[in-house]
Amino acid sequence: MGKLIYVTNLSLDGYIEDPEGVFAWLPMDDELFAFYTDLLRPVGTMLYGRRMYEGMATWETDPTLAARSEPMAGFANVWQAASKVVYSTTLPAVTTAGTRLERRFDPAAVRELKTATGGELTIGGADLAAQAFRAGLVDECRLFLWPVALGGGKPGLPTGTRTDLELLDERRFANGVLHLHYRTADR
Repeated sequence: MGKLIYVTNLSLDGYIEDPEGVFAWLPMDDELFAFYTDLLRPVGTMLYGRRMYEGMATWETDPTLAARSEPMAGFANVWQAASKVVYSTTLPAVTTAGTRLERRFDPAAVRELKTATGGELTIGGADLAAQAFRAGLVDECRLFLWPVALGGGKPGLPTGTRTDLELLDERRFANGVLHLHYRTADR
């Protein structure tokens, strides 16, 4: 059975975006791009909410991103190679290859996808991930804690739902980012 992994960037106070809905507080560097690329290389399918997908789609629709550095080009290649499923009631159409649009999140369909895949799947977008947590579908979390406190915004982890986690690994980056790899305790 495949694993569903929640991958997200968080401020130290637990937000994925600031009160204005911006997440431009994430200065990426080549070390992090290389790590993200290695993390996503085995992923066959990426599940996204609309806003996360629209932000990530630029890795296919804007070739200047990949041209900036070798690690960014590697990330773009890995992102483009994976299949994507976007869950949105408002997105008129997808703009990237290998992507399908679903109008609602169906936990049973995701469970079937995990069974059929046998590999790794990621989920991105806090609202979508919260639905997956509530349905008991998330097997692991890969959290990137950034050295900034936003003081408010959109929480990166679901509220109103308890999830016990077991720390599997951690890594510190030169720019102050901390990567925490957790398994959900009931897995």
